Amino acid sequence: MEREVLRAHGAMALVQLFNGGYHVITKVALNVGVNQLVFCVFRDLLALSILAPIAYFREKRTRLPMTRRLLMSFFFLGLTGIFGNQLLFLLGLSYTNPTYAAAIQPSIPVFTFLLAVMMGTERVNLLTTEGQAKVGGTFICVSGAILMVLFRGPALFGYGNEDFVGENEVRVRGQPEPVGWLLSNFIDIGLDQWHLGVLCLIGNCMCMAAFIAIQAPILRKYPSSLSVTAYSYFFGAVLMVITAFFLTNDSTEWSLTQSELFAVIYAGIIASAVNYGLITWSNKILGPALVALYNPLQPAASAFLSKIFLGSPIYLGSVLGGCLIIAGLYMVTWVSYRERQAPPVITTHVTREVEPLINKDAAVSKTPFQRAHVFATKSND
Repeated sequence: MEREVLRAHGAMALVQLFNGGYHVITKVALNVGVNQLVFCVFRDLLALSILAPIAYFREKRTRLPMTRRLLMSFFFLGLTGIFGNQLLFLLGLSYTNPTYAAAIQPSIPVFTFLLAVMMGTERVNLLTTEGQAKVGGTFICVSGAILMVLFRGPALFGYGNEDFVGENEVRVRGQPEPVGWLLSNFIDIGLDQWHLGVLCLIGNCMCMAAFIAIQAPILRKYPSSLSVTAYSYFFGAVLMVITAFFLTNDSTEWSLTQSELFAVIYAGIIASAVNYGLITWSNKILGPALVALYNPLQPAASAFLSKIFLGSPIYLGSVLGGCLIIAGLYMVTWVSYRERQAPPVITTHVTREVEPLINKDAAVSKTPFQRAHVFATKSND
């Protein structure tokens, strides 16, 4: 069991490293102006084509029969974790900016933690040291991620360049707005594009949090983690294809350049199929709160890989934020270890014999005098 826990921690760290690589690749490959909705369709279809056959053959004997309730659960996972998570992030990114979109992502562990506590999959007692450390570790981890985004400081490794970020960010404002006609109805009632983008990003974080939190109890009833991921991607990909079919007008938007094709392959295989498979498997072992707490490692992984492959400098804010993230993760991991090592609480129930209201053999329970009195009464009658 302890070995599986260590492997799950390593898997979640690897997931964030792969996500950091995905951010670096998209900075380079998607600057040419590809339709991001089309990009997500290709990404999801590629991931589904990998997950579905592997899940079918690997878990063919252990997979439980499908029920209507499980089918609705998988549909909700695809709606939140795949379709809603990706689409709302793209909308929020197109109406705000990449800096704000990155700054709001650390709220995912907070939303996940709250949902898991309300659903009963996570237990927190603020009167104990473990409960206080779990809440404090989550707060420290999220604070470190926010610090990395909002505070830059001097460059510690490499030479700082003020124009570097602007040259390598994805040019979101050059992308076609996929659902501008739909959001224009909200603009008519007095909301501007920035506030709509903020609402979309909050919805994106809540969708991912709901995906992680709701997935945990489903895995207890349906432990085939690969099949859970494949079913979720099936419904998410179907919803994404339908949306792209109605919201893309020009057929040339479905053509990809060589760099875009490489980004789609990496996103479909690594950032989607591998990452979501590892997230689902780790969620079954670690629980939703600890799985979501690894999400703030994405900015640190992105900064580290950007230094290696793009030559971007590493600033003081990234180092300080990374230290806070590691400290927060250590606190929550320590609490989880203490909870696993704690002996189970055994509740003793005091049982006492209760005399029945009506005795089946009244003659046996009476004294000899009472039995003689009863028999004498019957003989007189």
